[in-house]
Amino acid sequence: MTGVRTVEVEAPARLHLGFLDPAGTLGRPFGSLGLTVDAPQTRLSLRASSRADAGPVSADPGVPAAEVERAARHLLTMQQRTGLADKALHLRLHETLPAHAGLGSGTQLALAVGRAFCGWHGLDLPTATLAAWLGRGLRSGVGIAGFDAGGLLLDGGPLAHGAPAPLLARIEVPADWRVLVVTDPATRGLSGDAERAALAQLPPLSREQAAAICHETLMRLLPGCAGAGFAVAAAGLSAIQDVLGQHFAPAQDGEPYTSPAVGRLMRWLRQAAATGAGPDEQGAGIGQSSWGPTGFALLPSAARAQALMGAAQAAGVVAPGLQWRVATPLNRGARLSDRIAAAQPGDAARCLA
Repeated sequence: MTGVRTVEVEAPARLHLGFLDPAGTLGRPFGSLGLTVDAPQTRLSLRASSRADAGPVSADPGVPAAEVERAARHLLTMQQRTGLADKALHLRLHETLPAHAGLGSGTQLALAVGRAFCGWHGLDLPTATLAAWLGRGLRSGVGIAGFDAGGLLLDGGPLAHGAPAPLLARIEVPADWRVLVVTDPATRGLSGDAERAALAQLPPLSREQAAAICHETLMRLLPGCAGAGFAVAAAGLSAIQDVLGQHFAPAQDGEPYTSPAVGRLMRWLRQAAATGAGPDEQGAGIGQSSWGPTGFALLPSAARAQALMGAAQAAGVVAPGLQWRVATPLNRGARLSDRIAAAQPGDAARCLA
């Protein structure tokens, strides 16, 4: 029995908490806030191909065929960009983030493939380079920074010459805090051409609104996570989301949430979180990640998150089909492991591409 070398990458989901100035009314377009969480995640492995492999990419049960196709394109791009196509490799997707759900699935899959390829070949390439090669990070840099470092992230918007948005701040979120992540599998957020068209049709975010978001970011959200306290951070995050929800509502059937079911639950949670706990546990940072349909509630503890969801279920505001989990803010980036394990005779990959 011979050893099989495998390079594995685990990449976290990221919540996009909002743009600071999407229209550039203060002089710079975009600039964004993000937060990485421990689940769900993207997980894949890379090894030398064998005769049992039916193609370059395969997947575990439950991984959509579209993700296999995307991963195959990324693997081919890495081979072409580096000129390292002489060795036959096999990529296996074990778990992927839901696509078009506001969790950064496209960026995390692309970077995970790129990092696994670099790990296999011993290449020390910056994540920003991988993102540029694979067509990621064109507006927001928090997916790239989340892959590298995790935590609460603030970027300054893409640079004029095309480089990814620079990371301006990274703050570790207190270990006790939790994020209630709720998504609606029946709904998809905007992406690609539809997203570009929606952005083009929206009126510019006013200078006053952009300034308000920047003020909430600098004076409440970031300081709250850095030690000023949960209530400060939660209030700042909700205020940011209020402004952005109203701004993007015309592209979402007049609502700040893509999914009506998620919106109903988020509104209920915001009202319920304002009462029924001690002063240090009151409030929640409520909003939608990117174009949704994922909604989130930043909460001070796992116990508070579970109590609120229990109350929401008892109140009948958790619609059938909604998926939810209590996630932990993740103050680290992706993980790469390079190991040699004993080969198992008869193991054959299930190829979807």
